[in-house]
Amino acid sequence: MVKSVKVILILVGISTLLWGCSTPADEVQVIPAIEPEPTEASASMPDPTEPPEVAPTEKPPAAAPAVDDALPKRSGAQTKTSGTVPHVQIGVEPVAAVNEELIRRAFLLPGVEERPTIVSLPGAQGMWLGDDVPVVNPQVIVNGREFAHIHPDGSLHAPLPFERAMEVTEKGWGERHPWATDRDGWDGFVMLYTPLTMEELEVTFQLIVESYNHVTGETVQASDFQ
Repeated sequence: MVKSVKVILILVGISTLLWGCSTPADEVQVIPAIEPEPTEASASMPDPTEPPEVAPTEKPPAAAPAVDDALPKRSGAQTKTSGTVPHVQIGVEPVAAVNEELIRRAFLLPGVEERPTIVSLPGAQGMWLGDDVPVVNPQVIVNGREFAHIHPDGSLHAPLPFERAMEVTEKGWGERHPWATDRDGWDGFVMLYTPLTMEELEVTFQLIVESYNHVTGETVQASDFQ
């Protein structure tokens, strides 16, 4: 009797198994996956299927603004310089009022900070571009973000477009750096001589503004900073 009951139970089990395997797919109940509730942390996470967004750090390269005004010929004797490095003037004494105005205007340019130089002799004032100022010609900067520097005697070094640098030399407003032909990006790097009158300062400051525009791609005008 016991054996008969066991046989019956085995047969019932086999029948149930066969019935389950033959159940049509559309009759099988599918239990949906439970999505976790979004949290504040998960809501702020980027979608891994989306490419990361890269913020630009510099303005795209732009042509330097055109300068239509030819420089006048500078009057007076030719300024003497060392002709070597360190590249300095010889025997030039600045006029205090003119020198003060030169420095005042130079540091009115947008984003230009006054810092001790990192490229010139001690005492020079570095013209440093703030981090929010674009740089489209980084190859013309000697070091860091110091695009120009003013020496204690009122002369200064600054980069210009090559054609303007040649005109500066030809018209007597300055001269190219001794290494201008030896280093990449330095072909327009010049020393601008000390302005000794307010009239000379107008020309010198115009060249400083052109240098700023050349480095940053901006189009500011010297007349905006009086």
